[in-house]
Amino acid sequence: MKQKLAIAQAIFESPELLLLDEPTNALDEKSIENIRELLKDIKKTGTTIIIASHNKDDLRILSEQTFKLEEGKMSS
Repeated sequence: MKQKLAIAQAIFESPELLLLDEPTNALDEKSIENIRELLKDIKKTGTTIIIASHNKDDLRILSEQTFKLEEGKMSS
């Protein structure tokens, strides 16, 4: 529930840039699908979304571009 509330607070004022850290962590499958669909809809409005995640499914489904951070160095 806390995770859903945090996402709701983050999108409440329709920001131009949305930063999310592990947005689907600790959510049930239905909530994960709902969050993914919500983020896809937000993306369509032109909002830039940056997601930090270990969840490869989230990154594959939601990302246009991904970067990997390893040993303090970023690569694409």
